[in-house]
Amino acid sequence: MILCKRTIAAFAILLTLAVVTHADVVDRVVAIVNDEVITLTEVNEEGKPLLQRVAETVPATELSEALKQVRQTVIEKLIERKIMLQEAEKNKISVTDEEVERAYERILERNNMTPESFREQLATLGMNETQYRENLQTQVLSSKLVNLEIRSKVIIPENRIIDYYDANYTERVEEGGYYILQIGIKWDEKAAEGSGIPRTREAAREKAEQIRNLAVNGGDFRKLARDHSNLPSAVDGGDIGILDEDDMPSNMLEAITGTRPGGITPIIDTSSGYQFFKVLSSQEGQIITKVPYESVKDEIYDILYQQEMEARYEKWLKEVKSKAYIKIL
Repeated sequence: MILCKRTIAAFAILLTLAVVTHADVVDRVVAIVNDEVITLTEVNEEGKPLLQRVAETVPATELSEALKQVRQTVIEKLIERKIMLQEAEKNKISVTDEEVERAYERILERNNMTPESFREQLATLGMNETQYRENLQTQVLSSKLVNLEIRSKVIIPENRIIDYYDANYTERVEEGGYYILQIGIKWDEKAAEGSGIPRTREAAREKAEQIRNLAVNGGDFRKLARDHSNLPSAVDGGDIGILDEDDMPSNMLEAITGTRPGGITPIIDTSSGYQFFKVLSSQEGQIITKVPYESVKDEIYDILYQQEMEARYEKWLKEVKSKAYIKIL
């Protein structure tokens, strides 16, 4: 008689339960993954930190449902882990103690922690070092499997990098538009000492003039904005994008329209301080690059690589799970 995979899995579970005596506490099986089982104890152990957090924060009237949802999430996670381990075994992938130790040491180094302080941190999460190393071994094993099945097959051609650059790092100036960078110095008489914010209008004007002189004499406008401007646009290097004439107050529009592309405007007076601008473009249809391609090429590659990895991983995992016998009880 030929037994199918489902029959074998069910038989294995029955056999396991049959050998448990009445004096023992039977650990309830909550899921089956091919010929392996996941028990309630495994779920509670894996989800212990999250279950504790939910128990401490969720109202009593909602606790039962919240704990049920957490356990369901943990079961799904453990199913994926079982699948990964089974696939690794099929591919004869293993992990040595030395590999786990190296991974452990890298984590300590990355977090600037000693073994003692790391163990203390684990204790606050309801985990000991032995449990963490077991999880780490699974992570290293999974990483090897992903390398074999997915990572080695991911290729990002340069035309995709260029397309991403064009979509995210360039802008086209339409008729009546001006692509502008901004530096502003506001003053605040209540500013804290050492905050870098001028306390008087006169001090703000003086600082604005100093920074503008640096910009006029070839200083990197974006860096000057990040270092000295105290407007919200400073975090973006003063980049406020493309503005139409109707978007600007009259004194700003006058300064902008009187400045050639690439030039620095005069300082204008505002209600709370002073501003000046760099006009990147005022030519209809001109495409402006926000940053040079070469300076962000590697960054874009990493973004696209990660996106491709995640998409391929999801597809691979879905295919593997579709071929497996999985039953949540």
